[in-house]
Amino acid sequence: MSEPSAPAARPPQEQDVAQLNARIASLERELAAARATPPADTTRAPRPGRWRAFVAGLLIVVGSLLAPLSVLAVWANREVSDTSRYVETVAPLAHDPDVQAAVTDAVTRQVFTHVDVPALTSQLLDALQARGVPPELTTRLHALEGPINNGVQGFVHDQVAKVVASPAFAQAWTQANRVAHEQMVNVLSGKQGGAVSSKNGQVTVNLGPFVNEVKNRLVAQGFTVASNIPAVNASFTVFQSQGVTKAQGIYSLLNTLGVWLPILALVLLAIGIYVAGNHRRATLASGLGVAGGMLLLGLGLAIVRPLYLDAVPSTLPHDAAAAIFDTVVRFLRTSLRAVLVAGLVVALAAFMSGGSVTAVSTRRALVRGIGWLRGGAESAGLRTGRFGPWVWDHKRWLRVATVAAGAVALIFWTQPTAGVVVLLAVLVLLVLAVIEFLGRPPGPAAPPGAHAGPPPSPA
Repeated sequence: MSEPSAPAARPPQEQDVAQLNARIASLERELAAARATPPADTTRAPRPGRWRAFVAGLLIVVGSLLAPLSVLAVWANREVSDTSRYVETVAPLAHDPDVQAAVTDAVTRQVFTHVDVPALTSQLLDALQARGVPPELTTRLHALEGPINNGVQGFVHDQVAKVVASPAFAQAWTQANRVAHEQMVNVLSGKQGGAVSSKNGQVTVNLGPFVNEVKNRLVAQGFTVASNIPAVNASFTVFQSQGVTKAQGIYSLLNTLGVWLPILALVLLAIGIYVAGNHRRATLASGLGVAGGMLLLGLGLAIVRPLYLDAVPSTLPHDAAAAIFDTVVRFLRTSLRAVLVAGLVVALAAFMSGGSVTAVSTRRALVRGIGWLRGGAESAGLRTGRFGPWVWDHKRWLRVATVAAGAVALIFWTQPTAGVVVLLAVLVLLVLAVIEFLGRPPGPAAPPGAHAGPPPSPA
């Protein structure tokens, strides 16, 4: 009896059909089981995405609002509390024409307070008449009394102007401000006394040292009558407003916060970006928020400036008062512009890393351009050897390190300007381009003479 024959093997097509039917049956069973399972009650389920968005938005808003106060706090701490920085701030006022004219007029008035030129002229004419000068000549000399007085006053004013415009006055101005700086801080902190004081809403500066310098100059020029000028302690009112008391409170608050306020603002922004579900959008919002805060600070300065000019006493010319205000806040304006540009740079970087048509097209164009340069360099015989694949493998960390280095350089820059921010941003972009240029995926190198075309566009 012959053995039964083995069943014939199925054709490959039938095997595929059988596997497909089995998979379909499995999916139908899973679908039936899913339909039989009652849906979970999600009516009261928490939605963590909403809370994350709310918390992140709140932190970014608070950090953005603290940004202008941070710039103000750093300025108050460094520019007002630091003697060297304060002297550097006010030193240019000694060369400002409007300030020089105001100081010249003020010092001239102090000189003629103690030198009565009309009385001296009358005494001179009376002495000439007593010596037997003919009455006709005496009458003519009395007619010249007014021009003589004006000539003497003009001579004294010119001498004072020369003193104020001289390097010696600039040195005296710097030294006087250095000595008086502690007293100015006393004004803002509520203390009194010294060369600068605040009383009844007035801020005054002692003109005694400048009057003494002019006295010595006049005596040296032959105007010996000026030797009768005693040591004066005249005050020159720079600011007169009840708002000084408010400024004292604001200064005390900002000076107490000091350097901690900008750190707090940065921490809040960083936490807001970390908590947000979309880090790129949060970074974009943070950059725009900080830039908006700087615009608010600039608007505040524009509002405060006319208020200050209205509060200045009439003894200080309007142009001189404007020059003083602009000079004192010039570093504050420089800082807010730098932070404004930094915020815009961060926002632009976040936008360009997104998926918008503009961002993607720009990145593709840059990658193609760098790829074209790399291909031309390779066709010319440039080889990176093992360094190219290493850069390719560590490209992400190299990019992070480059951006971090730029941020650290900006943070520790003594007095960054908007130009410094732009320069650092350009340097960071150049380094990132070099990283992209040097990075090469592992694989066989192109033979010499073969021109490598541009890489395919990224998806």
